[in-house]
Amino acid sequence: MSKGERISRLVTELVGEDIEPTKIDIARHPYYRAYFQCWNEQRYYEAHDVLEQLWLNTDTDDDNFFKGLIQVAGAFVHLQKNFEHPTHAKHSRRLKPAVRLFLLAEKNLAPYSPVRHALDVAALLDLVRDEREKITRSDFQKNPWSPETAPRLELNPRSGQIS
Repeated sequence: MSKGERISRLVTELVGEDIEPTKIDIARHPYYRAYFQCWNEQRYYEAHDVLEQLWLNTDTDDDNFFKGLIQVAGAFVHLQKNFEHPTHAKHSRRLKPAVRLFLLAEKNLAPYSPVRHALDVAALLDLVRDEREKITRSDFQKNPWSPETAPRLELNPRSGQIS
Protein backbone atom coordinates (compact mmCIF):
# COMPACT_ATOMS: atom_id res chain seq x y z
CA MET A 1 0.00 0.00 0.00
CA SER A 2 1.39 3.40 -0.99
CA LYS A 3 1.67 6.32 1.41
CA GLY A 4 -1.16 8.09 -0.41
CA GLU A 5 -3.41 5.05 -0.06
CA ARG A 6 -2.52 4.72 3.63
CA ILE A 7 -3.35 8.40 4.24
CA SER A 8 -6.59 8.07 2.27
CA ARG A 9 -7.61 5.15 4.47
CA LEU A 10 -6.71 7.12 7.62
CA VAL A 11 -8.79 10.10 6.48
CA THR A 12 -11.74 7.88 5.70
CA GLU A 13 -11.49 6.37 9.20
CA LEU A 14 -11.21 9.81 10.82
CA VAL A 15 -13.87 11.79 9.01
CA GLY A 16 -15.91 9.10 7.31
CA GLU A 17 -15.32 10.13 3.73
CA ASP A 18 -12.67 10.32 1.06
CA ILE A 19 -13.02 12.40 -2.05
CA GLU A 20 -11.00 13.80 -4.89
CA PRO A 21 -8.85 16.62 -3.43
CA THR A 22 -9.63 19.08 -6.22
CA LYS A 23 -13.42 18.81 -6.04
CA ILE A 24 -14.36 20.50 -2.77
CA ASP A 25 -13.89 23.74 -0.88
CA ILE A 26 -10.72 23.49 1.24
CA ALA A 27 -12.46 24.36 4.55
CA ARG A 28 -14.80 21.38 4.06
CA HIS A 29 -12.24 19.03 2.57
CA PRO A 30 -11.89 15.75 4.52
CA TYR A 31 -8.07 15.90 4.45
CA TYR A 32 -8.08 19.46 5.81
CA ARG A 33 -10.56 18.50 8.55
CA ALA A 34 -8.52 15.38 9.33
CA TYR A 35 -5.46 17.56 9.92
CA PHE A 36 -7.28 19.34 12.74
CA GLN A 37 -8.70 16.13 14.14
CA CYS A 38 -5.24 14.55 14.25
CA TRP A 39 -3.82 17.75 15.75
CA ASN A 40 -6.41 17.79 18.54
CA GLU A 41 -5.65 14.14 19.29
CA GLN A 42 -1.96 15.13 19.60
CA ARG A 43 -1.14 13.05 16.53
CA TYR A 44 1.03 15.74 14.97
CA TYR A 45 2.95 13.43 12.66
CA GLU A 46 -0.28 12.10 11.17
CA ALA A 47 -1.62 15.67 10.88
CA HIS A 48 1.49 16.52 8.87
CA ASP A 49 1.05 13.47 6.61
CA VAL A 50 -2.65 14.10 5.97
CA LEU A 51 -2.21 17.74 5.02
CA GLU A 52 0.83 16.95 2.92
CA GLN A 53 -1.38 14.75 0.73
CA LEU A 54 -3.83 17.62 0.22
CA TRP A 55 -1.00 20.07 -0.51
CA LEU A 56 0.69 17.78 -3.03
CA ASN A 57 -2.55 16.95 -4.83
CA THR A 58 -4.21 20.36 -4.96
CA ASP A 59 -3.41 23.16 -7.39
CA THR A 60 -4.38 26.31 -5.48
CA ASP A 61 -2.86 29.51 -4.16
CA ASP A 62 -2.53 27.80 -0.78
CA ASP A 63 0.86 26.13 -1.13
CA ASN A 64 2.53 28.27 1.53
CA PHE A 65 -0.54 28.06 3.76
CA PHE A 66 -0.38 24.26 3.68
CA LYS A 67 3.41 24.31 4.12
CA GLY A 68 3.04 26.55 7.16
CA LEU A 69 0.47 24.25 8.78
CA ILE A 70 2.66 21.24 8.02
CA GLN A 71 5.66 23.03 9.57
CA VAL A 72 3.69 23.87 12.72
CA ALA A 73 2.70 20.21 13.06
CA GLY A 74 6.35 19.24 12.51
CA ALA A 75 7.46 21.61 15.24
CA PHE A 76 4.97 20.03 17.62
CA VAL A 77 6.29 16.56 16.68
CA HIS A 78 9.67 17.77 17.93
CA LEU A 79 8.19 19.16 21.14
CA GLN A 80 6.19 16.00 21.79
CA LYS A 81 9.17 13.69 21.22
CA ASN A 82 11.32 15.88 23.45
CA PHE A 83 8.69 15.79 26.20
CA GLU A 84 8.28 12.02 25.97
CA HIS A 85 12.03 11.25 25.87
CA PRO A 86 13.91 14.23 27.40
CA THR A 87 17.15 12.30 28.01
CA HIS A 88 17.22 10.37 24.72
CA ALA A 89 20.28 11.15 22.60
CA LYS A 90 18.22 12.34 19.61
CA HIS A 91 14.98 13.54 21.19
CA SER A 92 16.73 15.67 23.81
CA ARG A 93 18.00 17.90 20.97
CA ARG A 94 14.67 18.63 19.32
CA LEU A 95 13.99 22.14 20.66
CA LYS A 96 16.21 23.94 18.14
CA PRO A 97 14.64 22.18 15.15
CA ALA A 98 11.20 23.01 16.58
CA VAL A 99 12.12 26.70 16.72
CA ARG A 100 13.41 26.59 13.14
CA LEU A 101 10.13 25.08 11.98
CA PHE A 102 8.14 27.68 13.94
CA LEU A 103 10.08 30.44 12.16
CA LEU A 104 9.44 28.89 8.73
CA ALA A 105 5.77 28.42 9.60
CA GLU A 106 5.44 32.06 10.64
CA LYS A 107 6.91 33.19 7.34
CA ASN A 108 4.60 30.91 5.33
CA LEU A 109 1.41 31.61 7.30
CA ALA A 110 1.71 35.39 7.80
CA PRO A 111 0.35 36.35 4.36
CA TYR A 112 -2.85 34.41 5.11
CA SER A 113 -3.67 36.26 8.33
CA PRO A 114 -6.12 36.99 9.80
CA VAL A 115 -8.35 34.12 8.56
CA ARG A 116 -7.95 31.48 5.85
CA HIS A 117 -10.20 28.50 5.20
CA ALA A 118 -12.08 28.91 8.51
CA LEU A 119 -8.86 28.99 10.53
CA ASP A 120 -7.92 31.96 12.68
CA VAL A 121 -4.41 32.28 11.26
CA ALA A 122 -3.65 35.35 13.39
CA ALA A 123 -4.32 33.35 16.57
CA LEU A 124 -2.22 30.45 15.28
CA LEU A 125 0.64 32.85 14.57
CA ASP A 126 0.35 34.18 18.13
CA LEU A 127 0.56 30.61 19.43
CA VAL A 128 3.58 29.83 17.26
CA ARG A 129 5.41 32.99 18.38
CA ASP A 130 4.58 32.33 22.02
CA GLU A 131 5.86 28.74 21.91
CA ARG A 132 9.00 29.80 20.03
CA GLU A 133 9.72 32.62 22.48
CA LYS A 134 9.26 30.36 25.51
CA ILE A 135 11.87 28.00 24.12
CA THR A 136 14.37 30.69 23.15
CA ARG A 137 13.95 32.57 26.45
CA SER A 138 14.90 29.35 28.25
CA ASP A 139 18.03 29.12 26.08
CA PHE A 140 16.59 25.93 24.55
CA GLN A 141 16.43 24.24 27.95
CA LYS A 142 12.66 24.18 28.59
CA ASN A 143 9.98 22.57 26.48
CA PRO A 144 6.63 24.38 26.87
CA TRP A 145 4.60 21.46 25.50
CA SER A 146 2.85 18.85 27.59
CA PRO A 147 -0.14 16.61 26.89
CA GLU A 148 -2.18 18.54 29.45
CA THR A 149 -1.47 21.97 27.96
CA ALA A 150 -1.34 21.02 24.28
CA PRO A 151 -3.14 23.61 22.15
CA ARG A 152 -6.25 22.72 20.20
CA LEU A 153 -7.10 24.05 16.77
CA GLU A 154 -10.73 24.55 15.84
CA LEU A 155 -12.22 25.58 12.54
CA ASN A 156 -14.92 28.19 12.64
CA PRO A 157 -16.79 29.09 9.44
CA ARG A 158 -17.06 32.70 10.60
CA SER A 159 -13.73 33.55 12.17
CA GLY A 160 -11.76 30.51 13.32
CA GLN A 161 -10.59 29.90 16.85
CA ILE A 162 -7.72 28.40 18.77
CA SER A 163 -8.23 27.13 22.27
